[in-house]
Amino acid sequence: MDPTTDNAGPTGDPDRARAALEALRAEIAKAVVGQDPAVTGLVVALLCRGHVLLEGVPGVAKTLLVRALAAALELDTKRVQFTPDLMPSDITGSLVYDARTAEFSFQPGPVFTHLLLADEINRTPPKTQSSLLEAMEERQVTVDGTPRPLPDPFLVAATQNPVEYEGTYPLPEAQLDRFLLKLTIPLPSRQQEIDVLTRHAEGFNPRDLHAAGVRPVATAADLDAARAAVAKTTVSPDITAYVVDICRATRESPSLTLGVSPRGATALLAASRAWAWLTGRDYVIPDDVKALALPTLRHRVQLRPEAEMEGVTADSVINAILTHVPVPR
Repeated sequence: MDPTTDNAGPTGDPDRARAALEALRAEIAKAVVGQDPAVTGLVVALLCRGHVLLEGVPGVAKTLLVRALAAALELDTKRVQFTPDLMPSDITGSLVYDARTAEFSFQPGPVFTHLLLADEINRTPPKTQSSLLEAMEERQVTVDGTPRPLPDPFLVAATQNPVEYEGTYPLPEAQLDRFLLKLTIPLPSRQQEIDVLTRHAEGFNPRDLHAAGVRPVATAADLDAARAAVAKTTVSPDITAYVVDICRATRESPSLTLGVSPRGATALLAASRAWAWLTGRDYVIPDDVKALALPTLRHRVQLRPEAEMEGVTADSVINAILTHVPVPR
């Protein structure tokens, strides 16, 4: 499959597409123990043409999760290790002089793929971080004044470590807002950790997903059919108003200096529609909005320093808002 071409095919059967996307969980489970919420979030992001920020301590299989998803979806994936000396052209590509033709030719960078794993994105300076902004928002890369479209589907899955601050550059709010979801990858439970060690003792090699039995169970055509079905998912005026009320409440919260923007409200509505379709409905209910509120909004708000010192978190503020905003009937 050529990642530099558009793979959009004819719209297929939405029921088959739903079944194929549901099969992703079982397939990814061959390589990753647990993490069902993160798998679901990545699928939701693909359906919404969004991007995902994965946050977790080192060693909780963030990279393995993205690689397993790409293998189960039959998509091309590339990984970029973000470091302080990484240049924008190392991601987007650059013009290279060809002595044989005496002309410059464009050599595409790793961003020209379906699934870009931006590992430890907060370890690179803002100039390099910003090189992803155009790709994430416009789905194109401009080099030497020439825009070059990225393949479809295209998803950036960026990881960051929440406990290491030395040598890191926190993502600015403008870039955080480009991520559809922020998924937190927790430490495994005791039984899950036992399962991980048992797999390794039996010969599991995380670098060889094929040997682990991970096989493609969904294609780009399935994704196209699923996206078409999600676009037809009904949203009532009451649900739209409910999403707006939740987002407006964040702007009025005394614990926050920055609330959710209209872009965030649009993201919450889109994610809720995708989740409703994945669960087998062609209409959105309030529980869909509640289910996606935390991953969609937690990175779009900013705590006041005094609230942070008192132990308040973005998640606790959003949960309190969900409790107080009237739910439509």
